Amino acid sequence: MAENRTKPDDLESVQKLREARNKIAAEIGKIIIGQREIIDDLLISLLARGHCLLVGVPGLAKTLLISTLSRVLDLKFNRIQFTPDLMPSDITGTEIIEEDTSTGHKSFKFVKGPVFANIVLADEINRTPPKTQAALLQAMQEHEVTAAGTTYKLPEPFFVLATQNPIEQEGTYPLPEAQLDRFMFTLWLDYPSREEEAQIVKSTTSAYEAELNPILTADEILNLQKLVRRVPVADEVINAAVSLVRNTRPNYEKSPDFIRESISWGAGPRASQYLILGAKTRAILDGRPTPEIADVHAVAKPVLRHRLVTNFNAEAEGIDAVDIVERLLENKN
Repeated sequence: MAENRTKPDDLESVQKLREARNKIAAEIGKIIIGQREIIDDLLISLLARGHCLLVGVPGLAKTLLISTLSRVLDLKFNRIQFTPDLMPSDITGTEIIEEDTSTGHKSFKFVKGPVFANIVLADEINRTPPKTQAALLQAMQEHEVTAAGTTYKLPEPFFVLATQNPIEQEGTYPLPEAQLDRFMFTLWLDYPSREEEAQIVKSTTSAYEAELNPILTADEILNLQKLVRRVPVADEVINAAVSLVRNTRPNYEKSPDFIRESISWGAGPRASQYLILGAKTRAILDGRPTPEIADVHAVAKPVLRHRLVTNFNAEAEGIDAVDIVERLLENKN
Protein backbone atom coordinates (compact mmCIF):
# COMPACT_ATOMS: atom_id res chain seq x y z
CA MET A 1 0.00 0.00 0.00
CA ALA A 2 2.91 2.34 0.66
CA GLU A 3 3.67 2.38 -3.07
CA ASN A 4 0.29 4.02 -3.73
CA ARG A 5 0.57 6.79 -1.13
CA THR A 6 1.62 10.23 -2.28
CA LYS A 7 4.90 11.31 -0.72
CA PRO A 8 5.33 14.90 0.51
CA ASP A 9 7.97 15.73 -2.11
CA ASP A 10 5.97 14.24 -5.01
CA LEU A 11 4.47 17.59 -6.01
CA GLU A 12 7.96 19.06 -6.20
CA SER A 13 9.02 16.10 -8.37
CA VAL A 14 6.06 16.73 -10.69
CA GLN A 15 7.17 20.33 -11.25
CA LYS A 16 10.76 19.24 -11.88
CA LEU A 17 9.53 16.68 -14.40
CA ARG A 18 7.55 19.36 -16.24
CA GLU A 19 10.71 21.45 -16.56
CA ALA A 20 12.72 18.38 -17.62
CA ARG A 21 10.14 17.55 -20.29
CA ASN A 22 10.57 20.97 -21.90
CA LYS A 23 14.37 20.63 -21.77
CA ILE A 24 14.18 17.15 -23.34
CA ALA A 25 12.00 18.46 -26.16
CA ALA A 26 14.40 21.35 -26.71
CA GLU A 27 17.44 19.05 -26.86
CA ILE A 28 15.75 16.59 -29.23
CA GLY A 29 14.62 19.57 -31.32
CA LYS A 30 18.27 20.32 -32.09
CA ILE A 31 18.30 17.18 -34.27
CA ILE A 32 14.65 16.22 -34.91
CA ILE A 33 12.42 18.78 -36.59
CA GLY A 34 8.78 18.65 -35.46
CA GLN A 35 7.30 15.39 -34.09
CA ARG A 36 6.56 17.00 -30.68
CA GLU A 37 3.47 14.84 -30.15
CA ILE A 38 5.44 11.68 -30.93
CA ILE A 39 8.20 12.72 -28.51
CA ASP A 40 5.63 13.32 -25.76
CA ASP A 41 4.04 9.91 -26.39
CA LEU A 42 7.46 8.23 -26.23
CA LEU A 43 8.13 9.88 -22.86
CA ILE A 44 4.69 8.84 -21.59
CA SER A 45 5.34 5.23 -22.59
CA LEU A 46 8.83 5.19 -21.07
CA LEU A 47 7.72 6.66 -17.72
CA ALA A 48 4.69 4.33 -17.61
CA ARG A 49 7.00 1.31 -18.12
CA GLY A 50 5.38 0.55 -21.46
CA HIS A 51 6.71 -0.19 -24.93
CA CYS A 52 5.91 1.42 -28.30
CA LEU A 53 5.26 0.25 -31.84
CA LEU A 54 6.17 2.92 -34.40
CA VAL A 55 4.64 2.74 -37.86
CA GLY A 56 5.94 4.94 -40.65
CA VAL A 57 7.33 4.89 -44.16
CA PRO A 58 11.14 4.88 -44.62
CA GLY A 59 12.98 8.17 -44.31
CA LEU A 60 11.01 9.69 -41.43
CA ALA A 61 14.00 9.52 -39.05
CA LYS A 62 12.56 6.86 -36.75
CA THR A 63 16.00 5.47 -35.86
CA LEU A 64 17.49 8.94 -35.45
CA LEU A 65 14.62 9.97 -33.17
CA ILE A 66 15.10 6.99 -30.87
CA SER A 67 18.90 7.25 -30.74
CA THR A 68 18.60 10.99 -30.00
CA LEU A 69 16.13 10.27 -27.20
CA SER A 70 18.56 7.77 -25.65
CA ARG A 71 21.39 10.32 -25.74
CA VAL A 72 19.26 13.03 -24.11
CA LEU A 73 18.21 10.58 -21.39
CA ASP A 74 21.77 9.23 -21.00
CA LEU A 75 20.64 5.63 -21.61
CA LYS A 76 22.34 2.75 -23.39
CA PHE A 77 20.86 2.26 -26.86
CA ASN A 78 20.98 -0.76 -29.17
CA ARG A 79 19.42 -1.20 -32.59
CA ILE A 80 18.45 -4.64 -33.92
CA GLN A 81 17.71 -4.97 -37.62
CA PHE A 82 15.09 -7.71 -37.89
CA THR A 83 15.57 -9.98 -40.92
CA PRO A 84 14.08 -13.35 -41.97
CA ASP A 85 17.24 -15.22 -40.87
CA LEU A 86 17.48 -13.59 -37.42
CA MET A 87 17.52 -16.17 -34.60
CA PRO A 88 16.30 -15.73 -31.00
CA SER A 89 19.89 -16.07 -29.72
CA ASP A 90 20.89 -13.15 -31.98
CA ILE A 91 18.67 -11.00 -29.75
CA THR A 92 18.99 -12.47 -26.28
CA GLY A 93 22.58 -13.75 -26.43
CA THR A 94 24.27 -17.13 -26.66
CA GLU A 95 26.62 -19.41 -24.77
CA ILE A 96 30.14 -19.93 -26.08
CA ILE A 97 32.88 -22.31 -24.98
CA GLU A 98 35.71 -20.46 -23.26
CA GLU A 99 39.06 -22.09 -22.52
CA ASP A 100 41.32 -21.08 -19.65
CA THR A 101 44.78 -20.90 -21.29
CA SER A 102 46.59 -21.55 -18.01
CA THR A 103 44.69 -24.70 -16.99
CA GLY A 104 43.18 -25.83 -20.29
CA HIS A 105 39.80 -26.03 -18.54
CA LYS A 106 36.82 -25.32 -20.78
CA SER A 107 33.57 -23.78 -19.61
CA PHE A 108 30.49 -22.13 -21.06
CA LYS A 109 30.22 -18.36 -20.97
CA PHE A 110 27.06 -16.40 -21.74
CA VAL A 111 27.59 -13.53 -24.17
CA LYS A 112 24.81 -10.98 -23.80
CA GLY A 113 22.86 -10.03 -26.91
CA PRO A 114 21.76 -6.56 -28.02
CA VAL A 115 18.57 -6.77 -25.93
CA PHE A 116 20.74 -5.92 -22.92
CA ALA A 117 20.29 -2.16 -23.21
CA ASN A 118 18.01 0.50 -21.75
CA ILE A 119 16.43 1.42 -25.08
CA VAL A 120 16.16 -1.25 -27.77
CA LEU A 121 15.06 -0.35 -31.29
CA ALA A 122 13.58 -3.41 -33.00
CA ASP A 123 13.74 -2.24 -36.61
CA GLU A 124 11.06 -3.77 -38.88
CA ILE A 125 9.99 -6.37 -36.33
CA ASN A 126 7.50 -7.89 -38.79
CA ARG A 127 10.32 -9.08 -41.09
CA THR A 128 11.44 -11.86 -38.75
CA PRO A 129 9.66 -15.17 -38.03
CA PRO A 130 7.32 -15.54 -35.02
CA LYS A 131 9.85 -17.53 -32.97
CA THR A 132 12.30 -14.64 -33.01
CA GLN A 133 9.56 -12.08 -32.43
CA ALA A 134 8.47 -14.07 -29.37
CA ALA A 135 11.99 -13.95 -27.90
CA LEU A 136 11.89 -10.15 -27.86
CA LEU A 137 8.30 -9.97 -26.66
CA GLN A 138 9.08 -12.31 -23.77
CA ALA A 139 11.95 -10.05 -22.72
CA MET A 140 9.59 -7.05 -22.96
CA GLN A 141 7.09 -8.68 -20.64
CA GLU A 142 9.44 -10.19 -18.05
CA HIS A 143 12.45 -7.81 -18.26
CA GLU A 144 14.71 -10.86 -18.15
CA VAL A 145 16.33 -13.46 -20.41
CA THR A 146 16.79 -17.16 -19.63
CA ALA A 147 19.63 -19.12 -21.23
CA ALA A 148 20.68 -22.69 -20.32
CA GLY A 149 18.61 -22.56 -17.15
CA THR A 150 20.12 -19.29 -15.92
CA THR A 151 18.05 -16.10 -15.72
CA TYR A 152 19.68 -12.76 -16.52
CA LYS A 153 17.98 -9.51 -15.53
CA LEU A 154 17.80 -6.80 -18.18
CA PRO A 155 19.05 -3.30 -17.29
CA GLU A 156 16.48 -0.87 -15.96
CA PRO A 157 14.80 1.16 -17.26
CA PHE A 158 14.04 -1.18 -20.17
CA PHE A 159 12.18 0.30 -23.11
CA VAL A 160 11.50 -1.36 -26.47
CA LEU A 161 10.49 0.52 -29.60
CA ALA A 162 9.59 -1.68 -32.53
CA THR A 163 9.10 -0.27 -36.03
CA GLN A 164 7.03 -1.44 -38.96
CA ASN A 165 6.94 -0.27 -42.57
CA PRO A 166 3.26 0.03 -43.62
CA ILE A 167 4.03 -0.14 -47.35
CA GLU A 168 5.93 -3.36 -48.05
CA GLN A 169 4.00 -6.36 -46.70
CA GLU A 170 5.43 -9.14 -48.89
CA GLY A 171 7.56 -11.59 -46.95
CA THR A 172 6.53 -10.20 -43.58
CA TYR A 173 5.19 -11.89 -40.44
CA PRO A 174 2.46 -9.64 -38.97
CA LEU A 175 2.38 -9.56 -35.19
CA PRO A 176 -0.65 -11.47 -33.87
CA GLU A 177 -3.17 -9.59 -31.73
CA ALA A 178 -1.98 -11.24 -28.50
CA GLN A 179 1.55 -9.93 -29.10
CA LEU A 180 0.40 -6.51 -30.27
CA ASP A 181 -1.34 -6.21 -26.90
CA ARG A 182 2.11 -6.15 -25.23
CA PHE A 183 2.72 -2.68 -26.67
CA MET A 184 1.32 0.23 -24.71
CA PHE A 185 1.16 2.58 -27.71
CA THR A 186 1.09 2.31 -31.46
CA LEU A 187 2.37 5.59 -32.93
CA TRP A 188 2.03 6.60 -36.57
CA LEU A 189 4.69 8.94 -37.92
CA ASP A 190 3.34 11.25 -40.61
CA TYR A 191 5.18 13.22 -43.26
CA PRO A 192 6.48 16.59 -42.05
CA SER A 193 4.82 19.84 -43.05
CA ARG A 194 6.32 21.86 -45.92
CA GLU A 195 8.04 24.25 -43.50
CA GLU A 196 9.41 21.37 -41.41
CA GLU A 197 10.65 19.53 -44.48
CA ALA A 198 12.46 22.64 -45.70
CA GLN A 199 14.08 23.00 -42.30
CA ILE A 200 15.07 19.31 -42.30
CA VAL A 201 16.75 19.65 -45.69
CA LYS A 202 18.55 22.83 -44.62
CA SER A 203 19.87 21.38 -41.35
CA THR A 204 20.91 17.97 -42.71
CA THR A 205 22.79 19.29 -45.72
CA SER A 206 24.98 21.72 -43.78
CA ALA A 207 28.18 21.16 -41.80
CA TYR A 208 26.48 22.02 -38.50
CA GLU A 209 26.52 19.29 -35.82
CA ALA A 210 24.39 19.76 -32.74
CA GLU A 211 25.74 18.97 -29.29
CA LEU A 212 23.24 17.22 -27.03
CA ASN A 213 23.13 17.63 -23.26
CA PRO A 214 21.77 14.74 -21.16
CA ILE A 215 18.74 15.84 -19.12
CA LEU A 216 17.80 12.76 -17.06
CA THR A 217 19.74 9.74 -15.84
CA ALA A 218 18.63 6.11 -15.56
CA ASP A 219 18.17 6.41 -11.78
CA GLU A 220 16.06 9.55 -12.16
CA ILE A 221 13.87 7.81 -14.74
CA LEU A 222 13.38 4.83 -12.40
CA ASN A 223 12.27 7.22 -9.64
CA LEU A 224 9.87 8.93 -12.04
CA GLN A 225 8.42 5.55 -13.02
CA LYS A 226 7.71 4.93 -9.34
CA LEU A 227 6.20 8.42 -9.08
CA VAL A 228 3.74 7.59 -11.88
CA ARG A 229 2.47 4.60 -9.87
CA ARG A 230 1.86 6.85 -6.84
CA VAL A 231 -0.21 9.42 -8.74
CA PRO A 232 -3.77 9.34 -7.32
CA VAL A 233 -6.67 8.84 -9.74
CA ALA A 234 -10.32 9.71 -9.14
CA ASP A 235 -12.86 6.91 -9.49
CA GLU A 236 -14.68 8.81 -12.24
CA VAL A 237 -11.48 8.82 -14.34
CA ILE A 238 -11.02 5.07 -13.86
CA ASN A 239 -14.70 4.49 -14.71
CA ALA A 240 -14.32 6.57 -17.88
CA ALA A 241 -11.35 4.44 -19.00
CA VAL A 242 -13.09 1.15 -18.21
CA SER A 243 -16.31 2.26 -19.96
CA LEU A 244 -14.39 3.34 -23.05
CA VAL A 245 -12.64 -0.04 -23.30
CA ARG A 246 -15.76 -2.09 -22.58
CA ASN A 247 -17.64 -0.18 -25.28
CA THR A 248 -15.16 -1.47 -27.87
CA ARG A 249 -16.42 -5.04 -27.34
CA PRO A 250 -19.23 -6.12 -29.70
CA ASN A 251 -20.65 -8.58 -27.17
CA TYR A 252 -20.99 -5.93 -24.43
CA GLU A 253 -24.67 -5.12 -23.88
CA LYS A 254 -24.08 -1.33 -23.71
CA SER A 255 -21.75 -1.02 -26.71
CA PRO A 256 -23.02 1.23 -29.54
CA ASP A 257 -24.54 -0.27 -32.67
CA PHE A 258 -21.59 0.81 -34.84
CA ILE A 259 -19.27 -1.31 -32.66
CA ARG A 260 -21.35 -4.44 -33.32
CA GLU A 261 -21.41 -3.58 -37.02
CA SER A 262 -17.68 -2.86 -37.40
CA ILE A 263 -15.71 -4.74 -34.72
CA SER A 264 -15.10 -8.47 -34.48
CA TRP A 265 -12.86 -8.26 -31.40
CA GLY A 266 -12.52 -5.43 -28.87
CA ALA A 267 -9.83 -4.37 -26.41
CA GLY A 268 -8.97 -6.34 -23.27
CA PRO A 269 -8.34 -5.23 -19.66
CA ARG A 270 -4.71 -4.31 -20.44
CA ALA A 271 -6.08 -1.41 -22.51
CA SER A 272 -7.84 -0.01 -19.42
CA GLN A 273 -4.61 -0.27 -17.45
CA TYR A 274 -2.62 1.54 -20.13
CA LEU A 275 -5.28 4.25 -20.48
CA ILE A 276 -4.91 5.06 -16.77
CA LEU A 277 -1.11 4.80 -16.77
CA GLY A 278 -0.96 7.01 -19.86
CA ALA A 279 -3.35 9.54 -18.31
CA LYS A 280 -1.36 9.65 -15.07
CA THR A 281 1.92 10.16 -16.91
CA ARG A 282 0.45 12.80 -19.22
CA ALA A 283 -0.85 14.72 -16.20
CA ILE A 284 2.48 14.87 -14.36
CA LEU A 285 4.33 15.76 -17.57
CA ASP A 286 2.00 18.77 -17.72
CA GLY A 287 2.76 19.57 -14.08
CA ARG A 288 -0.65 18.42 -12.76
CA PRO A 289 -0.88 16.16 -9.67
CA THR A 290 -3.77 14.00 -10.89
CA PRO A 291 -5.26 13.09 -14.30
CA GLU A 292 -8.62 14.08 -15.74
CA ILE A 293 -10.96 12.30 -18.12
CA ALA A 294 -9.49 14.46 -20.91
CA ASP A 295 -6.13 12.76 -20.30
CA VAL A 296 -7.73 9.35 -20.82
CA HIS A 297 -9.24 10.55 -24.10
CA ALA A 298 -5.90 12.06 -25.19
CA VAL A 299 -4.12 8.68 -25.04
CA ALA A 300 -7.07 6.64 -26.33
CA LYS A 301 -5.96 6.47 -29.99
CA PRO A 302 -2.40 5.18 -29.45
CA VAL A 303 -3.64 2.74 -26.78
CA LEU A 304 -6.63 1.35 -28.70
CA ARG A 305 -5.74 1.54 -32.40
CA HIS A 306 -3.86 -1.80 -32.40
CA ARG A 307 -6.25 -3.55 -30.02
CA LEU A 308 -9.41 -3.35 -32.14
CA VAL A 309 -9.97 -5.98 -34.84
CA THR A 310 -12.29 -4.65 -37.52
CA ASN A 311 -14.54 -6.96 -39.50
CA PHE A 312 -15.29 -7.23 -43.20
CA ASN A 313 -18.07 -4.63 -43.04
CA ALA A 314 -15.69 -1.99 -41.69
CA GLU A 315 -13.00 -2.82 -44.24
CA ALA A 316 -15.53 -2.68 -47.09
CA GLU A 317 -16.58 0.82 -45.97
CA GLY A 318 -12.99 1.99 -45.42
CA ILE A 319 -13.42 2.32 -41.64
CA ASP A 320 -10.34 1.68 -39.52
CA ALA A 321 -9.74 1.40 -35.78
CA VAL A 322 -8.90 5.10 -35.38
CA ASP A 323 -12.24 6.09 -36.97
CA ILE A 324 -14.03 3.88 -34.47
CA VAL A 325 -12.12 5.29 -31.47
CA GLU A 326 -12.95 8.82 -32.65
CA ARG A 327 -16.65 7.93 -32.83
CA LEU A 328 -16.52 6.49 -29.32
CA LEU A 329 -14.88 9.68 -28.01
CA GLU A 330 -17.44 11.85 -29.78
CA ASN A 331 -20.19 9.90 -28.02
CA LYS A 332 -18.33 10.63 -24.74
CA ASN A 333 -18.47 6.98 -23.73
